[in-house]
Amino acid sequence: MMACRDRRGQNMRELGFFCRMSPSGQEILSRGHSRHRFTKGAVPVSKGQSVSGAYFVLSGGLRVFTLSPAGREATLYQIAPGETCVLALNCLFNDLLYPAWVQAEEDSEVAVVGGPTYRTLFETEKPIQDLTVKALSTIVFRLMDELEQIHSCRLDQRLAQFLLRHASASGRIAMTQQEIAGHMGTTREVVARLMADFAAKTWVETTRGRVTVLNPAALTRLAAP
Repeated sequence: MMACRDRRGQNMRELGFFCRMSPSGQEILSRGHSRHRFTKGAVPVSKGQSVSGAYFVLSGGLRVFTLSPAGREATLYQIAPGETCVLALNCLFNDLLYPAWVQAEEDSEVAVVGGPTYRTLFETEKPIQDLTVKALSTIVFRLMDELEQIHSCRLDQRLAQFLLRHASASGRIAMTQQEIAGHMGTTREVVARLMADFAAKTWVETTRGRVTVLNPAALTRLAAP
């Protein structure tokens, strides 16, 4: 099958829903989006910023987080390739300023569909309507799961769950302890203490900017409610 392309020749297949749209919808989207690259650690959207459109991750990944009055970070949710930012959609439809911060977890490419374009497509294109509803329902379950973990699990259990969820096939998590603390909404000192305990038990190995899971079975037992 030939890849879907916009009139400027850019490959649009990575947007997923593009090929399911009508020809007129494809043309509108082709003319109404832009692409942006962000290096790891960049903050493409800050709290209080006006949202210019709907954000779709094409590669890499974004983290949406908030800050406590003491300056402690807490991850609200992550946006993987093919997904969109629900808070940005809410701001787009309700004319609100963005209520959190967005950070690139790795070098990332993002497609931004302009606000007027997205609202026009939402009125006429079922793939856009389905995508919006799915994004909203998915994030509700993610936030509920995160709240359940916070209220029902100890910090060592939450750390074990985090490591298992983010480890690659080889068991590696390319994050600093500060980054892990930011995701969990706690301090680096707490994560360092727990990680030292895990390392002493030979469950993990820690090096600068990386954690390697050595005993996933032990972490799984700890993570169980």
